Amino acid sequence: MARKKKRRKSNNQISNLTNTILSILKKERNKTFNYKQIAAKLGVNDASSRNQIIKKLQQLKAKQEIEEVERGKFKAIVTTEYYTGIVDMSARGSGYIISDHFEEDVFIASNNMHRALDGDEVEFYVYKRRSRGRQEGEVTQILKRAKTEYVGVVQLHSNYAFVIPDSNKMYKDIFVPINKTNDAEDGDKVLVTLEDWPEKADCPYGKILKVLGKPGEHNTEIHSILAEYGLPYEFPYEIEEYANNLDTSITKEEIAKRRDMRDVLTFTIDPKDAKDFDDALSFRVLENGLYEIGIHIADVSHYVRPNTVLDDEAYERATSVYLVDRVVPMLPEVLSNNACSLRPHEEKYTFSAVFQMNDKAEVKEQWFGRTVTYSDARFAYEEAQAIIESQLNHIPEEVSLTGKAYMADQAIADAILTMDTLAKKMRSRRMRAGAISFDKVEVKFNLDKENNPVGVFFKTSQDANKLIEEFMLLANKKVAEFVGKQKPPKTFVYRVHDEPDESKLAALQGVVSKFGYKLNFKDRKSISSSLNNLLAEVNGKKEQNLVDTLTIRSMSKAEYTTHNIGHYGLAFDYYSHFTSPIRRYPDVMAHRLLQMYLDGEKSANEEIFEDKCKHSSDMEYLATKAERDSIKYMQIRFMQDHKDETFLGVISGVTDWGIYVEIISNKCEGMVRIRDIRDDYYEFDETQFAIIGRETKHMYQLGDEVLVTVKETDLVKKHLDFNLVGKPEV
Repeated sequence: MARKKKRRKSNNQISNLTNTILSILKKERNKTFNYKQIAAKLGVNDASSRNQIIKKLQQLKAKQEIEEVERGKFKAIVTTEYYTGIVDMSARGSGYIISDHFEEDVFIASNNMHRALDGDEVEFYVYKRRSRGRQEGEVTQILKRAKTEYVGVVQLHSNYAFVIPDSNKMYKDIFVPINKTNDAEDGDKVLVTLEDWPEKADCPYGKILKVLGKPGEHNTEIHSILAEYGLPYEFPYEIEEYANNLDTSITKEEIAKRRDMRDVLTFTIDPKDAKDFDDALSFRVLENGLYEIGIHIADVSHYVRPNTVLDDEAYERATSVYLVDRVVPMLPEVLSNNACSLRPHEEKYTFSAVFQMNDKAEVKEQWFGRTVTYSDARFAYEEAQAIIESQLNHIPEEVSLTGKAYMADQAIADAILTMDTLAKKMRSRRMRAGAISFDKVEVKFNLDKENNPVGVFFKTSQDANKLIEEFMLLANKKVAEFVGKQKPPKTFVYRVHDEPDESKLAALQGVVSKFGYKLNFKDRKSISSSLNNLLAEVNGKKEQNLVDTLTIRSMSKAEYTTHNIGHYGLAFDYYSHFTSPIRRYPDVMAHRLLQMYLDGEKSANEEIFEDKCKHSSDMEYLATKAERDSIKYMQIRFMQDHKDETFLGVISGVTDWGIYVEIISNKCEGMVRIRDIRDDYYEFDETQFAIIGRETKHMYQLGDEVLVTVKETDLVKKHLDFNLVGKPEV
């Protein structure tokens, strides 16, 4: 009879059991676990594994690393201090946590991210030791996901798919079961949402929400940019329907409730391609010798009422988005381009700030309220600029005006010239008070009918632009001042801008010193004066765009809040956004609050409006990122057709993997990778903002002019790579 084989005892040791148990208990440190629950977490159920867990629990208890709260139930003994912060991810899965608790960012290695993604709000702790001179830590809990939707390209397999995200900040591909691919074809660009990230899975699981199209196609890429930031590109049917059914007629009953200013000379000055006109100016000379100047703003809040689907949609969007080839409006077209647009020769409901001013551009009287106005003329900036430059009190014949049925050409020209003089006085006063003059060059594209970029041009601010800017600033400032000085205090929506961070200013000084510029940081006034001098000195020079950009980055970010701290960049103690309610939701809120207080109502709930301000600031940030991405995309498309040309550029950034070069003629920026420079082995020198050849000591430094050709254009990843030809001959 065959002998029965003895069942061998399993001797499989669970690896790293101490750290694993501690990690489980610390991750959910307010809960208790018994050995069965820990075994389930580890995915083991054999007797040997259970015994190892029981034994290890007793050892950790003896070492006082965990405590037994009840018989067989254990909990971590927490001696570590935990903090919260926001993850800033690198492409390789490691990153930093930005936290108010630490002056420097805390490095997190990829194996300590524990499923955190870029922008997530997380809980973390910091190791007692420092590694490579920096603070290091570990994520313990994800408190709030920054986003759950990503744009990427789908790779289909027989029973599943993967979406490879476009963003280099998303370090994991997304697994999609075959029944959740939404009929996507292999290679399609799609929008995918994260649904789960199982404990033992290497990557998150998702579901495809929308097929955006084929990579590289124009509309696919533009829609992808919007989708990446969660921005819509069309209105739901019910919103369009609601807006189309609004009564947009001008009625006698409504006019009777308003100040009637239809007989006052009124006109708009806007970009020549503008489709909506949300501000107009009126002008007349009063019998007392003062100038009455009205800043008339589309009365959006008359149509967009609280607690309606239209208001909910406008709030969610919070801003219009200006991409290279289109505007994604905050409001449906029936409002943005029609009812609320102050078009010439049409009566409109407006919300106005009306000032009486003397020759010194000082406000002697002010009035705020709802009005009805009639625009006599529409000017493009170029047309108004021609009048200012000619200094004539009539409209030059060579100026092709947008409309012809004016009250009096001479009266309009007189108004523009007088207001230009007043605007220059207001601007001069702002500069003396410490305002900073940012006249950054904007890159614009000439597009053909298929939206192909056929040319690049630069938009600069001229006197006509500055005329409009100064009167809009005046209205915004005075409205904020009017509410901000009320007693008792009233809740309001302010646009604030904090003083610049000292460390960022020091970094700016380090860069601009390479070009021979100096900054004075002695006090607030000297900082402003110094920055203005810097911006004036670089004007028209090869390094202008680089220095302008770096100076803007050294500033704090402007934001919306109910807590007024003033506006550093404008040198205003009170400032709001009142003048663009067609494209900005905070302006709609400002209109509503101002009307409430004009009607004598009590202060609005601060907490509610602070939440709305936070949302508006967040959406503005996303819209700005989308706008920048669309410019980058169009620059790459433009450069695709110029692969055989050599361009003169300036080194705009230096890193340990390459140099960034901005082409002077079109402001397109791309990278020359160190590995592609063949004449030597180049090393990054952080102190000199340069890469230096090991043998030749040849240096390429920030600000140097170089010649480049196009190496590679990637529309999907929005990468532009250059080949380095060398330095131009002097």
